[in-house]
Amino acid sequence: MFGKKADNKPQGRIDSLIGAGTQIEGNVRFTGGLRIDGEVKGSVEAAEGASSSTLVLSEQARIEGSVTVAHLVSNGTVVGPVTVSESLELQPKARIVGDVDYSIVEMHQGAVIEGRLVHRGAKSVELKLAASN
Repeated sequence: MFGKKADNKPQGRIDSLIGAGTQIEGNVRFTGGLRIDGEVKGSVEAAEGASSSTLVLSEQARIEGSVTVAHLVSNGTVVGPVTVSESLELQPKARIVGDVDYSIVEMHQGAVIEGRLVHRGAKSVELKLAASN
C-alpha cells in the first residue's frame, strides 16, 4: 500500500499473562508472547531458539532480574541487564536500571536507561527517535 513503510515491530500475539497484583519469585521462561502487568523477582527469558518471542511490560510491571528476548515493548521497570536480539521499544514510562544489549531501539520521550547501551550484530547502528506527541 502507498504511504506505509516497512516496520520492524513484532506482530506476534500474547500467549501468556502475568496479571496486575501477581508477584512471582523465580525465573520465567516462555515461548511466543508474554505480557507482564505484575512483578517478577527473577530472570525472564525466551526459550532457546524462540527468535519470535515478544515481551510486553505494562506501566505497572516490574522485573528484578535479567531479561533476554527477541522483542521487548516496555512501559514498565526492569532492574537488571536486558538483552534484546531484534527490537526494543521503550515507551514514555519505561525505566531500565542496567546495561542494555540491543540491535534496534526505539525510545520515546520520557523513557530512562540507567546503564550502558551496547549495540549487537550489524555493522551499522540504527537508532529510531520517536516523535513527540
